[in-house]
Amino acid sequence: MTTTASHLSPHLHRAMRASAGAATITVLAFSLAACGSGNDDENISNTPQLDLGYTSLNLLTVEGLKFKDLNKDGKLEPYEDWRLGADVRAKDLVSRLTLAEKAGLMMHGTAPVLNDTTGVGTGTSYDLTTLGTQINDKAIFTYITRMSGDATTMAEQYNKIQTLAEASRLGIPVSISTDPRNHFQYTVGASATGTGFSQWPETLGFAALNDATLTRKFGDIARQEYLAVGITQALSPQADLATEPRWARINGTFGEDADVAKAQVQAYIEGFQGGSTGLTNKSVLAVVKHWVGYGAQKSGFDSHNYYGRYATYPGNNFAYHLKPFEGAFAANAASIMPTYSEPDASVTVDGITLEQVGAGFDKALLTDLLRGKYAFKGVVLSDWGIMSDCDNNCLNGWPGTPGFAGFGTPWGMETATKLQRYVKSVNAGMDQFGGAEEPEYLVQAVNQGLLAETRLNDSVYRILLQKFQQGLFDHPYVDSAAAKTVVGNADFQAVALDTQRKAMVLLQNSGNLLPMSATGKKVWLYGIDAATAAKYGYTVVATPQEADVAIVRVSTPFETLHPHYVFGSMQHEGSLAFADGQADYEAIKQAALAPKSVVAVYMDRPAILTNVVDKVTSIVANFGANDTALFDVLTGVGKPQGKLPFELPSSMAEVEAQLEDVPHDTAHPLFAYGFGLSYQ
Repeated sequence: MTTTASHLSPHLHRAMRASAGAATITVLAFSLAACGSGNDDENISNTPQLDLGYTSLNLLTVEGLKFKDLNKDGKLEPYEDWRLGADVRAKDLVSRLTLAEKAGLMMHGTAPVLNDTTGVGTGTSYDLTTLGTQINDKAIFTYITRMSGDATTMAEQYNKIQTLAEASRLGIPVSISTDPRNHFQYTVGASATGTGFSQWPETLGFAALNDATLTRKFGDIARQEYLAVGITQALSPQADLATEPRWARINGTFGEDADVAKAQVQAYIEGFQGGSTGLTNKSVLAVVKHWVGYGAQKSGFDSHNYYGRYATYPGNNFAYHLKPFEGAFAANAASIMPTYSEPDASVTVDGITLEQVGAGFDKALLTDLLRGKYAFKGVVLSDWGIMSDCDNNCLNGWPGTPGFAGFGTPWGMETATKLQRYVKSVNAGMDQFGGAEEPEYLVQAVNQGLLAETRLNDSVYRILLQKFQQGLFDHPYVDSAAAKTVVGNADFQAVALDTQRKAMVLLQNSGNLLPMSATGKKVWLYGIDAATAAKYGYTVVATPQEADVAIVRVSTPFETLHPHYVFGSMQHEGSLAFADGQADYEAIKQAALAPKSVVAVYMDRPAILTNVVDKVTSIVANFGANDTALFDVLTGVGKPQGKLPFELPSSMAEVEAQLEDVPHDTAHPLFAYGFGLSYQ
């Protein structure tokens, strides 16, 4: 949409007034060789003017058409000419870059915010002074945002960043990425606070429905919301497989079946990128992760942590974990993110033997397999922190409260220098470094003959090509006044709420208790807003014994086995079983005192319900749902249509005996993969 001055911040109003005072530059002599030629009048009549929206730059007039003077030299250069193809423009711009600028473009920094108390970029206003320095002095033009705030504020803040970018030497626009914002579970390093975005189940819920059309619709809605506030890169989806039930990142996957995940990954990307034919100016580029085998984590420990750095393949099933990425390639995914994990033993696939290092350093994985066998042409973006040192606290646990100081994930390269890590990773096939803001190492590597500048050219071309394909050089600003009418609007929220309902899985329904009428019913509640229950006509009572029905909301059990590691302190590890002394399990036992009881279980991992099924009347699994969605399902306003995207084991002994890389392989699952009842 066109951005007008009335939609811009006061800062941009001032910039626009200053720009308007400058005379429009008319280029009197211009070679048509690079843009296709013909009669001037014919060109004017046949070439419609591209909508450039607002800009703080001077405009060039050529053949009656307007172009941005990105490098401010008063001449129309090929990379400034929107009539040319993205490929031509990207190659021309690469030829104009200094070595330092090439190195800067290979950094994917963290957008700094004011008053950041977390050290990872959470806040409500960007630190524009620091950003200006990074853009102009380090030539960093891609950032992850962890900023929260209303849609208007986010859009206004984004526009200010693009004004800084236009002032840079070559006027290269900034790309903004984000972790997922449209779900329920928020963990630093995995997801971001939604703040007003439409709220959907976790991707497990889409796997439970296995409806590619719905998943594509979700991607399309999220795409519109992202673009409204200036987010042009989605650090998703996870193509990882949930073959290890204890793993902490299962909630972001499409479950444990590779064929289902393949179809869902493809649909997700097609929604975000606007189809399967590549990027356009309507696309949010998808960064598919984590290449590859991240779900097969040894003992379920996560490789954000040093103790969890190993993926393992006791079932010799590495190839199975490649299959979901075939959906990504079919959708022409723009970017791939390698996993942190390193294999704990030798792995060979299609005659290619992987190196026992983190995937971001493995040439066999990135060049031979990804670019070779699968012919991937897009950008390979590292996960965050693989260049950083992992200090003694990071390796062995903080003595007190863990923090991000001294944190890194350079698995397999722990004792290498930063320079050595950059050289190995670039030579392995890496294009851009997540969370890194240190281009000086790449400059040093080239100057010392450790990397060829032509190798950097390849990566920079791929990065710039995508910026051109997305139209960022020509129309980077967004309409901040309109953002609030897009993000989380009523139509989007209605579809999201309906999906929350549908994605629930009915596991048990003794005596067909559900759906149930509220007429005359007294309920005892746990983990549920009493006001929501009252809206549906229920009378809330103080004890289970007074109730007709007890309704409790609980989550899959977990343990915090590594409280002195920064991610270990946040992630869910260990046992999946309900046990005496757990608050949720004590509530379940209390609910059993009522004549009938309903347990709704949020499953970020597969819960063991062996000692729950005999105590309650009905059990409903959800993968992210608010109280309204839950009561809609309990009362029959909506119907649970999901099927389990993973099996539910019967015991932890069987979980410990199963193989980390093999799907649905516990010996006697309590509920099999794909199980789900329907209302009568």
